[in-house]
Amino acid sequence: MERLTRREMLRLTAGGIAAWTLGAPRWSWSAPASDPYAAARIDWRQLAGERIHILVTPAHYFTKFRAITPEFTRLTGIEVTFEVIPPREMREKAVLDLSARTGNYASHTADPMYLPLYAVNNWVEPLDLFLNDHKLTDRAWFDLEDIVPLWRRHNTVRGRLWGMPVEGEVTIHIYRKDVYDQLGLRPPETLDELRETARRAHAPARNLYGLALRGFRGAGQNMYIWPSLFRAYGGQWFDHAGRPTVNSEAGVRALEYYVSVLREFAPRGVENWNWPEIMEAFAAGTVVQYIDANSTASVIENPAKSKVAGKIGYQRWPKGPTGKRVTSIWNWAMPVNAALPARKKQATWLYIQWLASRPTQLRSATFKEAPDAVVRTGVNRMSIWRDPDYRRVIAFTPDYADVVLTSLREDTDADWRPRIPEWPEIGEVMAIAIQEALVGRKTPKQALDDANAELRRVLRR
Repeated sequence: MERLTRREMLRLTAGGIAAWTLGAPRWSWSAPASDPYAAARIDWRQLAGERIHILVTPAHYFTKFRAITPEFTRLTGIEVTFEVIPPREMREKAVLDLSARTGNYASHTADPMYLPLYAVNNWVEPLDLFLNDHKLTDRAWFDLEDIVPLWRRHNTVRGRLWGMPVEGEVTIHIYRKDVYDQLGLRPPETLDELRETARRAHAPARNLYGLALRGFRGAGQNMYIWPSLFRAYGGQWFDHAGRPTVNSEAGVRALEYYVSVLREFAPRGVENWNWPEIMEAFAAGTVVQYIDANSTASVIENPAKSKVAGKIGYQRWPKGPTGKRVTSIWNWAMPVNAALPARKKQATWLYIQWLASRPTQLRSATFKEAPDAVVRTGVNRMSIWRDPDYRRVIAFTPDYADVVLTSLREDTDADWRPRIPEWPEIGEVMAIAIQEALVGRKTPKQALDDANAELRRVLRR
């Protein structure tokens, strides 16, 4: 692995990091040296004058990407404009545009679970068409293999890559180290031990709750967490004949666990909580622990936003009964709209290549688009995750980077949710079932029996 030199780090961040200490980031800006994009053996200006329009979410990492995109325009002469809307509406708008083949959006920040639907309908182009075009891509410079392998696998359908990972995350266990120390608790290795730590730390009379997980209904909400439990309990989505089996013993036990820990130890109303509510409650000091995206560390370790900054521990998902840790795998995948004219497709690819490249990933990771902006903890490059300079930037704790990197390598399961074209319907059916069990409308078994029957109807199996 090639380590970044301090000179390279300063250059790629266009004014790099002199030092980073928790609660007091200090930034030292220096002029960029040589242009890292000049090393790519392609003509960056071959499509000058083209304009592309991209649909994105308002997440902080896309705010950073948008903020540095004028640098891409100066490099290529390609103008990039953005439409920014929340994820659910973005998915709906993207599907409408792709299915109608109107070509309003050159690309969007796609949910990888939608890529099988896009691919089977030929709504987007397979990226090997661009990766293998030597006029558009310098493969040695771009180094596709450096991008997180499981994210690439997650975005691969029928052996072809359909969306480029530009940002991502894993789910990890985040806990109040100060509370653990006060109670003499050790970080749990298993889900049963996690339940016990929640029981011992739970003190609602003091406005302190033992555990929170996403309870809000949605394919990317409660169905972002429960599938990890399902797989860790040994659950399989389908049998050998392709029939759904979510109501297996493993499925029921996983849902019973999810329901019981949230009913017993989570704040009231958790069925309406998504990750922002969990993160905010933890930062306010009212939740002892949660399992969610590693990217939340940037906020909860900021003393301006968090009462518990500097008092936090991080570790991988606890093991399930099978002995497996199964993180929720996530990346934002950027495809190329198949309805575009040829030149716009090529211009879109140049932007995606630029955005996913090592120099841009590093530049955007530490870019301060506003005084209170946080660093990116979802870079797509294994070499950056291993680099000592970047690891110092995200040294929230001495082992934070190791926890994330190990989880990326060892705990990811590309099939933790079924990667098939019917996923949007499957995700909604399952999200409803999980919340029905959580709020007590049905028992976990009833909810999954009904969901399994509905999935058979959806899949005609």
